[in-house]
Amino acid sequence: MIRSVDRNRYEGEQNNLRSNARDSQVYIGCRVPIGVLCVSFPPSHLLQTLNLTGSILSLFDMSQYAYLSTPSAELAAALPKLPPSFPPIDVDTMRASYLTGIHMTNSLRLKHTTLPADDQVQVKERKVPVEGGEIRVITYAPTPSDSTAHFPLFVWLHGGGWTIGAPEMDDFLLRRVSHELQTSIVSIEYRKSPEYPFPIPINDCYDALKWAVNNASELRASPAQGLILGGCSAGGNMTAALTLRARDDPFFQGEGKSITGQFLQVPCVVHPDVVPEHYKSELHSYEENPNEPVLSVAAIYKFLEFYKPDPLSPLFSPLLAPSHEGLPPAYFQICGKDPLRDESFLYEKVLSKNGVKTKYEAYAGYPHAGSHSLVGLEITKKFENDFVDGVRWLLQSSGSN
Repeated sequence: MIRSVDRNRYEGEQNNLRSNARDSQVYIGCRVPIGVLCVSFPPSHLLQTLNLTGSILSLFDMSQYAYLSTPSAELAAALPKLPPSFPPIDVDTMRASYLTGIHMTNSLRLKHTTLPADDQVQVKERKVPVEGGEIRVITYAPTPSDSTAHFPLFVWLHGGGWTIGAPEMDDFLLRRVSHELQTSIVSIEYRKSPEYPFPIPINDCYDALKWAVNNASELRASPAQGLILGGCSAGGNMTAALTLRARDDPFFQGEGKSITGQFLQVPCVVHPDVVPEHYKSELHSYEENPNEPVLSVAAIYKFLEFYKPDPLSPLFSPLLAPSHEGLPPAYFQICGKDPLRDESFLYEKVLSKNGVKTKYEAYAGYPHAGSHSLVGLEITKKFENDFVDGVRWLLQSSGSN
């Protein structure tokens, strides 16, 4: 039975996590007013970054998904309240502001969300060794009456352009998934660019994924019941790339170790500068949504400048992998008012054509990862309910739950 969370207990816990994160420099962020999480840059910087003269604002060939950029009446009223574009700022300032935004947003969520009781989900911070250091993870495990029970394993990678963000961004939803779906969860705090550029963040995630499998019993997890890898935005990018990598890694071969599902929430799947010619006619959301409040095209390029990926590597551009066969089922959440929108539709088509079972939900007029910015709206409630249902679908596809 889920009850309303004790506000003082939860806020005290969040403050403790924030203090620990500050000490280890893992809580990071961007400018966030009044508890909403947004990253945006002005059109002038966009044009300078892309070396364009305004042509990006011309819609030469509207995509078949252009209608998804149109917001509902609810969103039309809410979007103007999001912060306007602002000039690029330094990483330290972005991170400090994002830290504030995470906690403001979680405080707002307390007004609209119930959480499992303390005795229903066990939440712990742990340290995981990685090459050249260690990283923080937060683990969630159901606490049923049967103390010997083990559960499917869901490994989650938060978003933030490989530069900002923290596991606490998704704490509400992960507690809910753990309880409602009786699932063990590991939420990874990978190291960030620009201090740790590509491929360090994605290698951190891979090391932590293997750690989770190797330590499944301690986590009250049973990967044989289901092993799902998922992530949002940059985390979705790394999820798609690591699912490909794991497919070909002997470590993940055999029952109990194979990834059985991939959850791709608003992912980037190809570097914008190396899109193959035969795919260009399907990608128009950069032009249709160039300067949205949560994520602009200029912000994407700025994050790429920090991350310094190899554009042609499948570890950054999973769309360019030589083969997409033999991958586990994929669930997508696609935001209509998002520069990355069409990449998800394209990648879903590519996977489906290669025999991969897929399912997606699309949200008209919704900005990139809008649940962090538009707390309490009906579309946000649907987005969050679909998150739970998407994990459930992946578990069912793997034969669990």
